[in-house]
Amino acid sequence: MLEEAVVSIVHDPAAAPVVLDHVSVGYDGTAALDDVCLSVAAGERVAVVGPNGAGKTTLLKVISGILRPSRGTVRVYGHRPGGHICVAYVPQRSQVDWDFPARVSEIVMMGRVRQIGLFRWPAKADWDHVDRALERVGMRQFAGRQISELSGGQQQRVFLAQALAQEAELILLDEPLTGLDTPSQEAIFSLLDDLRGQGVPAIVSTHDLNLAAERFDRVALLHRKLVAFGPPAAVLTRENLAAAYGGHLHVLPDTDGVMVITDTCCEGEEEAA
Repeated sequence: MLEEAVVSIVHDPAAAPVVLDHVSVGYDGTAALDDVCLSVAAGERVAVVGPNGAGKTTLLKVISGILRPSRGTVRVYGHRPGGHICVAYVPQRSQVDWDFPARVSEIVMMGRVRQIGLFRWPAKADWDHVDRALERVGMRQFAGRQISELSGGQQQRVFLAQALAQEAELILLDEPLTGLDTPSQEAIFSLLDDLRGQGVPAIVSTHDLNLAAERFDRVALLHRKLVAFGPPAAVLTRENLAAAYGGHLHVLPDTDGVMVITDTCCEGEEEAA
C-alpha cells in the first residue's frame, strides 16, 4: 500500500500571517465579498462583525482555503491557502453533524491527519499531542465521550483542542461564542490569550459588538465590502454601523443616543450548559 507523504510547508517568518489583496467572492452572480483588503499581524486578535449575510463566514472560508476568490489574492504566511498545514478553521456549530459517531479523542486526533499522513496510524507521540491539547482546554476527562453528548461550550473546547493538536499557526473561529455561557466564553478567551503569547493570530466572527470592542485588537466591519478595519473605537462608530447595518440600526430616544442593532441571525441558538 502506498503511503501519503507528510506535507511540510515552511513559511516565510517575515511574511504577514494573513494578507487579502482586493479579494472578491461571488455565488451565482451575487457578490458575497467585494474588493476586500486587509492584513493580520502575528499574535493579533481580529473580530469580524456585520449583519447576517454580510460575508463573515465567506471571509473565513477564503482565508482557510475552503473557497477560492473570484478576484484578488489571499496569502497565509506568504503562501496560497488550502494546502497550508498551519490553518485551523472551526465552523459554526450549526454546520457540524453532531450525530457523527466519534469520540472526543478521535475528533481531536483529526487535527493530526496532515502531520501523520492519510494512510498511517497515529503514533504514541500523536496521542500525546491529543492528550495535552485536551488537558489544555479542560476536556481531558471527556476523551472517551461521544461528541454529541457534550454541551455547546464543551464541543467548542473540543474543536479548539483539535486546533492545538494540529499545532495551528492561525486560528479561524466562526461564531464560536454564540449560545455559550460566560464561563465557556472565558475559557475560549483564555486559550486565545495563550496563543497570542505564542504569536498565533486569531480571526473570530461574532455578532456581539461589545465583546468585539472589549476583547479584540482590531475589528473588521463587513457588509460584503469592508466598511472599516482598525481599532474597535475607530471602527464601531455610529456612521460605520449605520453603513453596515442600515435599517437594523436604531437610536433610542432620550437615552443619550444609545444605539440598538437588531439582527435575526441568531434566533433559536442553543444555550450551553
